[in-house]
This record gives sequence, C-alpha cells and structure tokens, in this order.
Amino acid sequence: MKKLLIIGASILQLPAIKLAKKQGYYVGVIDYDPNAVGIKYADEYFNVSTIDINGVADTAEAFCPDGIMTLATDMPMRSIARSCERLGLPGISFDTAIKSTDKGEMIKAFEANGVEHPWYFILSAPSELDGVMDKISFPCISKPTDNSGSRGVMLIHNADELREAVNYSSANGRGGSVIVEEYLQGPEVSVEIITLHGEPHVLNVTDKLTTGAPHFVEMGHSQPSMLGEENLIKIRDLACRAVKAVGIEDGPAHVEIMLTENGPKMVELGARMGGDCITTHLVPLSTGVDMIEATIRIACGEVPDVERKFNKGSAIRYFDPPAGVIKSITGVEEASAIKGVREISFVKNVGDTVGKIGSSTDRVGFVIAQAETAEEAVRICEKVCNTVRIVTE
Repeated sequence: MKKLLIIGASILQLPAIKLAKKQGYYVGVIDYDPNAVGIKYADEYFNVSTIDINGVADTAEAFCPDGIMTLATDMPMRSIARSCERLGLPGISFDTAIKSTDKGEMIKAFEANGVEHPWYFILSAPSELDGVMDKISFPCISKPTDNSGSRGVMLIHNADELREAVNYSSANGRGGSVIVEEYLQGPEVSVEIITLHGEPHVLNVTDKLTTGAPHFVEMGHSQPSMLGEENLIKIRDLACRAVKAVGIEDGPAHVEIMLTENGPKMVELGARMGGDCITTHLVPLSTGVDMIEATIRIACGEVPDVERKFNKGSAIRYFDPPAGVIKSITGVEEASAIKGVREISFVKNVGDTVGKIGSSTDRVGFVIAQAETAEEAVRICEKVCNTVRIVTE
C-alpha cells in the first residue's frame, strides 16, 4: 500500500484526503488544528503547522511517504518542496516554491523570462514607500507579497490613499513586505494546468467574477471561458510561459491572468491546484479530468491521464446575503431539485455572523452546476441563488 502525506486537513484538503483513501492509499495528514475536519478521514494525524518548513520535513522523514501534496493553499508549498528534496520525492524545487509563493520573487521571475506582467515596486516595509512615491501612477494595487485569498489587497485611486493602503497590506502579510503594482483592468481568468516533464497541459480556462474594488474577492467561476478563441490562444500561451518561468516541472498550477486592452498580463500563479472548487469540481465537470487524482499520481512518481474526456460547462456562485446574524436559510431542498445542480454547500449557518465580504473567508456558501455550456451552468447557479433565501438581522 502506497503512503501519501497531505499537508493540511481543512475543508480545502478534504477532497484529496477522501479520494486518496478511496483509491487505497495509506494517508497521513499534517495540520496545526487538532479539530481539522479532514483528520477523521485519514489514517494518521500529525500536529504540526503546515508552514513549519523543518517541522513538516521532519514529520515526512518519519512517515516515509511515497508522495507529498496539498490542495488550494500556497504557503505549505515551501514545506512540501523542502520535504520532497530531503526525501528524494517528486515535487517542485524549493526555489520554485519561493517563486510561486512570494509575489515579489514571482514577478521578478516573470520579468527575467519575458512574461507579460504589470509594472511594480517591492517594499520590504511601508517605510520604503517614500523612495518610490513619485514613480507610482494611479490607479494601482497594493498587496502583501506573502499572503493569498485576497487578504490585504487594496485598490488605490490617488496619492492620499497610498500610505494607508500600503500599511493595510503590510499588516495583512506574514513578513510585512508589500508589492505595489499596476491596476490591470479587463476580464480576469484563471488557467488550470498540469505540467508533466516540463510540458504544461492546459485543462481549462476559467472566467472569474469578483466583488471588484477594493478587495476583489472571488464570488464565482465558470468553465470554459467565454472570451473567444483568439483571446484564449494568447491566454493559454502566457500561462504556459509563466509556469515555465517559475520552474514548475511536474505538478499542478493555478494561473491568474487579466485580459487588458494591451493583451493578457499575469496577475499571479500558484504551484498547486486552484481553490474555490475550481479544480476539485469545475474541471472534472467540464472536462472529465480528475485533477486531484492527477496530482496524487504525480506526487507518487506516476504519470496521470490528463486527456480531456468531454466538453461541458460548469460554474460556481457564492451566496451574498446582507451583513448581520443569519436567522434562517430556506429553499435549499427546492433549489437542489433544479436540473444541473451538483452541490449546494454552506460554511456559515444559522446563528453565525455575516460581515461585509473582505476576503474569501467571509463567504457564506456556494452552489455548483453542470450543463452543456458555461452560460447555461451560470444561469442554473443564478437561479439557485434566487431560490435559496438567507435571512440576516
């Protein structure tokens, strides 16, 4: 029986834990939270922080897995890379892990390899802002170099907002460093990729719906993208060059791109599967490719099947009730009966407080749908959002 070590045991990693067990792997999980939802589905649990690089590597050495992976979270990639290097397992290098988790190192890698990107300034601390203030044009974006999930992201309209935004971004990062960059405008997409032996394979391009300014929290996704083949050819090419620029040789990548009036430009990428159910649900529903299984197989030194099985549409939409305390959630049974609905799920329930959406952790729940086209899948999701009634007070 092969052994798989999964870094993280939260709801994000749960699909991988369940699939690995179903396929007969002996599964160990690492998480700092002893109450993490995925622990009960695994064979062994290790109480270690997923971002404790040496702690994870020591645990991996003791567990002796055939493969190590995570799902939909960035910073543990450093722990995985160090562990794989120490144990001689398949995986990205530590250098690639840094380039795919530090936004400053990432954009420098794009620049060095001719990958289209926004202009930028990297500040190791907010105090360095004075040195570049007169070089910054507006509007622009500030964000921590070392966080994800839209945390610490701010849109800046003018010089009066700049310092406060940089301080906000710095406070929402781990090390305090900030990147100030061009505000790219246009449709935003993500590109879901599996790289095998240095060759990226694009599984699908995902259209993205966000809250917009100031935090740009993702509230929906659909596949395949509706931007037209001429644009998609350029988007797929840019995504593949970006993956190569940071050095991903084998494994998944989630690449975020903005289609500007001057063509596609990179936002950022992760050397892992995308979150928000994009790779766990939307990719299989639109292509028939199981991206989790592919990632598990790559982690264990096997060659996965990434050939598209069919062409369908899939979509996810997040519920967006008014702020307040949830008093009731109704209409779920009725909504579940709508043709094409594949899942309705909630992360907040009656009695929980709903705030203004500032990051992905503030969302209440979601609906996932499958149809013959992306447009139809989106319509199904919107119908569910109008059917489910979330009353707050």
